[in-house]
Amino acid sequence: MEIPRVPAQGFLGVLPETALSRSIDAWLTRIGRWTSWLWLLLLSIIVINVVLRYAFGEGRIEFEEIQWHLYSTGFLLGLSYAYQADAHIRVDVLHERLSPLAQAWIELYGILLFLLPFIALVLIFAVPFVWTSIELREVSQAPGGLPMRWLIKAALPIGFVLLLLAAVSRLSRIWVFLFLQDRH
Repeated sequence: MEIPRVPAQGFLGVLPETALSRSIDAWLTRIGRWTSWLWLLLLSIIVINVVLRYAFGEGRIEFEEIQWHLYSTGFLLGLSYAYQADAHIRVDVLHERLSPLAQAWIELYGILLFLLPFIALVLIFAVPFVWTSIELREVSQAPGGLPMRWLIKAALPIGFVLLLLAAVSRLSRIWVFLFLQDRH
């Protein structure tokens, strides 16, 4: 399944690429393409589960759980791709009307004051959360549920490390635009 490359428009289109951003963005694009297959797998499992439940009267708890696991993994791993490709949802009432310079300053402060601290907070709490699950060899509490609960919990710090990389990539581009590029 091919993820269409979102064309750089508006603000993202004026940001210069850096060696760091090219490297990180290439990795995030590969991960985004791989992650896109999870949605097809999720859809298939949902269809199988619905057919089993309504045609044969048999529900499977492991199918229910794998649906949640795939959805969570797809969201957490796809988040970094969406951010680096500027394909995430924004409410740009004022942002679009501002100059690229003003947009860059807002983005810089947004990353430094909100995104990076949020990522750090999630990682500070997620790593011990996963580690405890591994130590306890945690499994689903539901009869017939999935083993290795730590595996789905590990998607949380992995997803946020990827989001951190996407933020670093964007930050490097903004930094060059604001402080190292001659815009005259």
